[in-house]
Amino acid sequence: MTTICDLYPAIDLRGGKVVRLTKGDYDAETVYGDDPVAVAASFADAGAPWVHVVDLDAARSGDPVNRPVVAAVAAALDGRARLQTGGGVRAVSDAEALAAAGVSRVVMGSAAVADPDLVVAASDVLPVAVGLDHRDGELAVHGWTEGSGVQLTDALHRFPTAAAFVITDISRDGMLTGPDVEGLAAAVAAIDVPIVASGGVATLDDIVALASIPGLAGIITGKAVYEGRFTVAQAMAVLEVEG
Repeated sequence: MTTICDLYPAIDLRGGKVVRLTKGDYDAETVYGDDPVAVAASFADAGAPWVHVVDLDAARSGDPVNRPVVAAVAAALDGRARLQTGGGVRAVSDAEALAAAGVSRVVMGSAAVADPDLVVAASDVLPVAVGLDHRDGELAVHGWTEGSGVQLTDALHRFPTAAAFVITDISRDGMLTGPDVEGLAAAVAAIDVPIVASGGVATLDDIVALASIPGLAGIITGKAVYEGRFTVAQAMAVLEVEG
């Protein structure tokens, strides 16, 4: 069996715990567990090829306080699933530290938007996905607390060494209101770089709708899994095709 596109179950870290924010609001946090390593292992057990981890503390402050947790997750996934991680990746030294910790791909957001050349430099260390987090098409930075003045459609063409783009519609993130299928389809059609969809997934039908976008590389899902809307195994099953 093969899959139409990759599933990236998500773990958001804050203070070493598994949490989810609503629309990126640090004051609207729900805690789902205190053992991120066990959660990541359960995702790998269910067949997920990737796990997506975001260090929310580092995204906000730049201080990678959860990096030991990220390393422990990477060790637990070794040989079973690949780890993509973001949050506070603002320098080549951050990419080097995460590569040493066993991360397969880093996500650079605010720093990449501010300095596209940084992505070029970090790409010499390990693959870099550029995180394009937007509100109504304008990229947001610094833990989603500020607008950047950069439009998503322009940003897609600014990063020649990007291994992927992770596109998040902030207005949908953690809201369980459904993904922006139309906007994501337009982004996929605009560029050859793999695109991973993030934000709004609430049901298996949403997974199916995203997987119907020709060429979409991946789907991130978080809150829907934690709220019991569906399991990672169920999501993997709907993504499987014969062949």
